[in-house]
Amino acid sequence: MMQEIRETGTKKSSPKKKTALHVPGMKGNFSSAASPFPYLVPAFAPVSFPAPEYLYFSPGLMQLDLNIYREPMIKALIKEQSEDLYRLIKKVHFDGKYYRVKSVHSGEWEHCLELAVRVQFFGKLQGLAFEPKKIVSRRDKKITYRSLILVNPHELWDEELVERLWNLQERIEFLIAKILFHECIHVLISLGKTLPSGFGQTDIFLEYREMLEFANSGKLCPESCGVRSRLRNLAALSYLSPDFPENPGEKPDRVSEVYEFLIHEKYSIKKADQAFDLSWSNRKISRNYSRLAALKMGSCPESGKKDWEKEVCRLHRALKELYDRIDGQHLSGLNQG
Repeated sequence: MMQEIRETGTKKSSPKKKTALHVPGMKGNFSSAASPFPYLVPAFAPVSFPAPEYLYFSPGLMQLDLNIYREPMIKALIKEQSEDLYRLIKKVHFDGKYYRVKSVHSGEWEHCLELAVRVQFFGKLQGLAFEPKKIVSRRDKKITYRSLILVNPHELWDEELVERLWNLQERIEFLIAKILFHECIHVLISLGKTLPSGFGQTDIFLEYREMLEFANSGKLCPESCGVRSRLRNLAALSYLSPDFPENPGEKPDRVSEVYEFLIHEKYSIKKADQAFDLSWSNRKISRNYSRLAALKMGSCPESGKKDWEKEVCRLHRALKELYDRIDGQHLSGLNQG
């Protein structure tokens, strides 16, 4: 379902203008770049499939002016790790406006990619990347794909990050670069599926497709079957279970869709962790994303909450086993490539 973005009225000030810093735990005004809003209504489906519960703004979040970051420093950090991702954001300013980043021709048609990046606090998630919105102009024979990335550096006071970077400006830049790196991976993978064959097939897309094929292969049974089984059980416990078609051809297979989301996040998180030398364990990834996946399968009625929570725990264990197998048999090959 296509939805419109609700305008928040936020407006990022000029990068040259530095404003006062509000330290966490102290009340103050958000900068215009970090203006809070109660929830997000995406223009198109997020690549990372966030549940609505993760989009609500938390009043207890730190209040801090984000205008102290330097875009060139963030881009330089990304360039050190990936030329593909750097080319994606090279011409983009982090002001929420769309910038043309790529244009290719296929026959009589021109295919253009426009990307917008905005940095601000908005909830519990570190970032969101939205599926490219397709805009067709038959008169100009032009197809434009517009992607939006939201970066939420709310974990600035993570202990590991503070110990690594005491300087607040450098810490903000490092965290924004890491989150943006992760979300740009989502965009590149999505474009690899969207653009005409060959135009969107970056090394990152090809690596991800290889991992997905491996995760769907018989080599990962019974781990992959265990995860899918838990997802089906969660669907049966949810409000959405009546909507699941008896005939699989009637609607997309939501279990397969959420399973792919879990592989997508595994690849993106590990790729970003390797680039920035900050690691999430498979236990942590599976804990966080098993609950998010469960919410994507549907909300649970209050009467079945206990059974739902037990099934989420089972999904967490099954997902960790799957991720461990992926690391052991596949990801090591990507690291050496």
